[in-house]
Amino acid sequence: MNPSQSTLQEFQTTLSSADVLARARKFFARRNSIYAAFLEQDGPAHVTFRGQGGEEIVIGAMERDGSTLVTGSSYIFDMQIARFFTTLPAIEAVA
Repeated sequence: MNPSQSTLQEFQTTLSSADVLARARKFFARRNSIYAAFLEQDGPAHVTFRGQGGEEIVIGAMERDGSTLVTGSSYIFDMQIARFFTTLPAIEAVA
């Protein structure tokens, strides 16, 4: 994965935007390590967290075409965002 792909990630899920953001709040709050992040901003379409060294994590969610597009952005928390995405139910591929 090149750096631009790791700093902005996208995922599609069957959950509503509100459910995605609620799960993000729980997921990032329960980390007990150097990768802990704390809720900073909370809006209807996004949440932001602050982590080690002031690093920001942004999770956005937007419903469209019967699914929810989720974006995650961070410079050093890319692995945690990828892990968060694995906790969300994915859209099934259409053959």
